[in-house]
Amino acid sequence: MRCDYACQSQDHSLARRQFLGSMAAGLGSAACGFDALASPKAAEQLARDQKRVLVVFLAGGVSQLESWDPKPGTPTGGPFATIPTSVPGLHISELLPHSAKIMHHMAVVRGVNTRENNHGKGKYMMTTGRRQEEPGEFPTIGATVARALESGSAIPGHIQITPKAGGTRSNDSAYLGPNYASLSLSDGKAPADSTRHDTLTLEADTRRNAFRAAVNDRFLQRRRTARTDLYTQSFEQAQSLMAQREVFDVTKEAEADRRRYGDHDFGRHCLLARRLLENDATFVQVTHTNYDTHNENFNFHIEQLEEFDRPFANLIDDLHQRSMLESTLVVVMSEFGRTPRINHKYGRDHWGTAWSVVLGGCGIQKQAVYGKTNAQGTAVVDGQVDHARLFHTYLQAVGVDSSSSFDIAGRQFPVANPASYPIKELLA
Repeated sequence: MRCDYACQSQDHSLARRQFLGSMAAGLGSAACGFDALASPKAAEQLARDQKRVLVVFLAGGVSQLESWDPKPGTPTGGPFATIPTSVPGLHISELLPHSAKIMHHMAVVRGVNTRENNHGKGKYMMTTGRRQEEPGEFPTIGATVARALESGSAIPGHIQITPKAGGTRSNDSAYLGPNYASLSLSDGKAPADSTRHDTLTLEADTRRNAFRAAVNDRFLQRRRTARTDLYTQSFEQAQSLMAQREVFDVTKEAEADRRRYGDHDFGRHCLLARRLLENDATFVQVTHTNYDTHNENFNFHIEQLEEFDRPFANLIDDLHQRSMLESTLVVVMSEFGRTPRINHKYGRDHWGTAWSVVLGGCGIQKQAVYGKTNAQGTAVVDGQVDHARLFHTYLQAVGVDSSSSFDIAGRQFPVANPASYPIKELLA
């Protein structure tokens, strides 16, 4: 849909990666009971216990008043009624009937105030936990958890599923390095050039790769540097990615599931996100666009939230049914909310002062409602939080000490803004 209305701008004491590390050190058989862990049931348990993060980014700025914090019957509330959810006493917009049924898995944060109304700066703040004006560049939540929760999977640890543009590595990992930058899947398609060329036989490709490995090993014996190691890692990851290419093919899912999620981009992208998480991706972000509703806010939210609602609810329910939700943090965010004031074009403008984020799954207190806005939604009156506190909360929820630092070539980089702290009331 063209945006002509927009402004154009289970739990183990050891994490899976720690377990694998102890195995590599020769401690696995004696200390962990290797024979028992080698069973298919144990392998499935390990997969469930691997922490993951799913972000659904509603690009443009979804209206909190038409979604998670409606104010019906007020001058700012708009025309929509509220409906009860699976959490007693919690009501959300009538535009989200399917989401209402899964809210017992979720928590709503209604007191977000970032004081930022710029698209680019707002997105940067919500995805990095920092203001863009701070010195230096900071890694996004995807790069951060890909590094902190690294599982050694053949699937890249940081994946973004985008509606259109993409298909390459982004530069959103900052000082963590390109190994943790996002792999962007344009239109939810497999990465480009991830198949063997028709003119190259498997035998020839195998011989070629064996020769390359031998030459590379000989070179590394004489001139090994961090840069050559990075090249080797990148090449090996590309090879692993090619071997796992079918993981990105959502047509391999059952036809009934494809119908259930919907025959549109966001439905297919949510199903692909489920497929990637089931195959050990650490971080997946799905973007749903067109929420920048300066004109005709109500009509556009009818359309946009109808497209969002069923696939999102199905994804949460499927993760729960597969015993994955307790190890998968789910975050639904935007770069900001929308103004309580309705403008002369029946639209809502940018509003970073009092809006909502939804969390669920791993480490989050289910059914919590944190923060409160006033009767007309113009200000936060209780439980105000910002991007930095949310970022700390995301990390703590998946077991990452957000007060710690990354050691990058001997330099210490704080994992999250050291001046901030998590929202303890939201943590399970």
